Amino acid sequence: MSAATLPAMATAAAPVVSRFGLASPRPRGWSVDIRRLEPDGLRVASVEGNSLLGSTGEILRPVLHASTAALPDDRGDFGSGAVQLLGSADVFFALVDYGPEVADTGLFAANGIPRLAPSQFSQNNLQRPQARVSAAQHFFSSGGRGFCLFVVIGAHRRRMATVPLAASMTARVRITPYALMSR
Repeated sequence: MSAATLPAMATAAAPVVSRFGLASPRPRGWSVDIRRLEPDGLRVASVEGNSLLGSTGEILRPVLHASTAALPDDRGDFGSGAVQLLGSADVFFALVDYGPEVADTGLFAANGIPRLAPSQFSQNNLQRPQARVSAAQHFFSSGGRGFCLFVVIGAHRRRMATVPLAASMTARVRITPYALMSR
């Protein structure tokens, strides 16, 4: 289902996907996944609670992906493998956790999930530019954790219609403060 045919987000309550101190609704027509990858690139399948510790004791940072297109299993943190599947009315976003070490400093000094606006989107904001898509990227902190929000829309020319859809979804993401997470 494309973004153009999605029902209003404010209608029925959507199920919530919640892992690793991140939570997002999964309205009809959206794919949502929250995961972490082990250093060898393998997806962490069994995890106790919100722990950020990997199998060898290293800290693994979670990534939340949401899209109006189906999310493939094989995709990168910033959407490689998923962005190529977007139709002109689709939206993809990645919320990448950089942890408490960078929170509230430098690039991550802004507080709270940023509001999205069509003017923030550019075809030059992609690592691998594509003919029709455009993106916006924001760094911020929330709850003592540093994040990058990377949002891609399927057609730059349709940003006035698709960015509000992305903005509505990102505004509904919830972040558990680092101090409240089990380690």
